[in-house]
Amino acid sequence: MFLLGTIVNGLLIIAGTMLGKLLQRIPEGMKTTVMHGIGLSVMVLGLQMGFKSDNFLIVIISLVFGAVIGEYFDLDGKLNSLGNWLENRLGSSAEGSISQGFVTATLIFVIGAMAIIGALDSGIRGDHDVLYTKAIIDGFTSVILTTTLGIGVLFSAIPVMLYEGLIALFATQIDQFVPKALMDSFIVELTATGGVMIFAIGMNLTGLTKIKVANLLPGILVTAILVAAYYSYHSFV
Repeated sequence: MFLLGTIVNGLLIIAGTMLGKLLQRIPEGMKTTVMHGIGLSVMVLGLQMGFKSDNFLIVIISLVFGAVIGEYFDLDGKLNSLGNWLENRLGSSAEGSISQGFVTATLIFVIGAMAIIGALDSGIRGDHDVLYTKAIIDGFTSVILTTTLGIGVLFSAIPVMLYEGLIALFATQIDQFVPKALMDSFIVELTATGGVMIFAIGMNLTGLTKIKVANLLPGILVTAILVAAYYSYHSFV
């Protein structure tokens, strides 16, 4: 079952949210300090990922053009509108904004190489180990996020499952047409580009900035195009 890893990932996010909901009744000052701790940890994770690039110029160009595309289509606004729609349908949360929890958790769980690598392994080889590992990490992360951001974290399981599920579904075709060397290079630069985005999420969580990280997401597609062009150029030279 090629979607097993994806399903487990979604279920552990939901389970983590439910557990985090039980732990929400903690002092406000403690919540703030915990959120700052989460933000700092996410920033360090982003830096570690960013330093893995073999060609940081690709990362810079990807983020620049990704930002232009994202701002043009206002992806951040659309994602927040979806979160606000959920909040209006379900009612406001006293413990946190449903919209903020949904958007923040979705970006953290979707951005990064583990989602893509794990989904490819699930679809091509039926190996779910990477997604199982990601599911455990996401589960613990959702517990912590829910204690500060509220029940909105739960709804991030939907885009996560759709994203990973679609990659797994088309993994066989991807494996047939994309050379392994090209895929390996893409994963490296994707990890670095995603790392910069995750660092930005960490800064937002600490309250230092309010970067529209969702508007940077097209940078992932730009990364794929640049890596493919770079690979093709060096293959012919």
